[in-house]
Amino acid sequence: MNEYDMQDDATRRKVFWLLQRLTSLSLWKAKHSAFKVFAAAYETAVRTWPRTDPEPPSADHLKTVHEILSLYDEGLNELARGHRFVWREGQALNRAIDRFNYLAKYFYTNSKHWERGGQIEPYPPKVDALARLMHASQVQKEYVPLEIWGTYYNFAYLQLPNGLLDRDAYNHTFYKLAFPNFPEVLPEVLPEVPNPSGPVIQSGQTVPCDGIWEPVTIEQSRVLNVIPLGAKLFGNNGCFNYFVADTAAPNLEGFDSATFSSTIVPTHWRLLWEDTRYANGIIPDESQYFLDPPEPTELANREAGELVRTGDICPVSGEWNTEEYGGKTVQVGRRRAHAGPVGQGQAIRHE
Repeated sequence: MNEYDMQDDATRRKVFWLLQRLTSLSLWKAKHSAFKVFAAAYETAVRTWPRTDPEPPSADHLKTVHEILSLYDEGLNELARGHRFVWREGQALNRAIDRFNYLAKYFYTNSKHWERGGQIEPYPPKVDALARLMHASQVQKEYVPLEIWGTYYNFAYLQLPNGLLDRDAYNHTFYKLAFPNFPEVLPEVLPEVPNPSGPVIQSGQTVPCDGIWEPVTIEQSRVLNVIPLGAKLFGNNGCFNYFVADTAAPNLEGFDSATFSSTIVPTHWRLLWEDTRYANGIIPDESQYFLDPPEPTELANREAGELVRTGDICPVSGEWNTEEYGGKTVQVGRRRAHAGPVGQGQAIRHE
């Protein structure tokens, strides 16, 4: 995977926007809608699957499927009123994710395709079609607002931004999750990340409000309450996370190279943005979270084999070779065709 710097402005803006998206009512409603499509298809499959087919879906899963639908109904009604406790342990949307994970884990337990709670081989085609519908309701890192609870370590869900920003992370071997489309190609148009002075809490303390929090180091001058003019009060200490009010602020995860084990790294957390969306039932326009991928341009649709000349705009990135000068090959991006070592002449793209 690529590495991303949480002190880089473009990276910070993208992570901030993605956390707002992951905790939006619109995204969770979209998850619900997609799961309803799967639920209808699965129920039909259970009812109509040929008796002679050795690959039937389990009717036992229908109870879990209906439970998840009910939890979505309950949780979305609360979230639409700005009640984000639905992501706390034991609450509706937290339980919906838990039950979904159970369903996905035991979806098809044929020993040729499944072992010890995990898929090891591609499912048979008809089963795979149902599994794809199930995963269509899943969103990368959808669990980020859930309460971190029940372990001694209590590590923050997001230690690094890679799982959000790297396309490779969306490939889960037997299925892929959709990569979100940002409002514009250039990250500079994304909202600027706020730079407030607080509030600041420590790992283990109670989170005072819903929102996006940044792990930070505190400058010594801040600790001593002596703040020189223009001094930087906080230093970034990792990836932003989303916390729900009245939960415990988590730790960061370290690594002990001597024992090859994780270590607890307490940190300070600074509130970047308090989430007050949907108060009084007011739902803002959230269409930016579901932008269609940019349509290919006419140039990008050109067939492989089309000729371009030096100085022309390169229609697509790829491997091109010249018909002159011995047929040399170059790798060219979407820019003007490079004359360079292949000389002045025509180039043709390979598939």
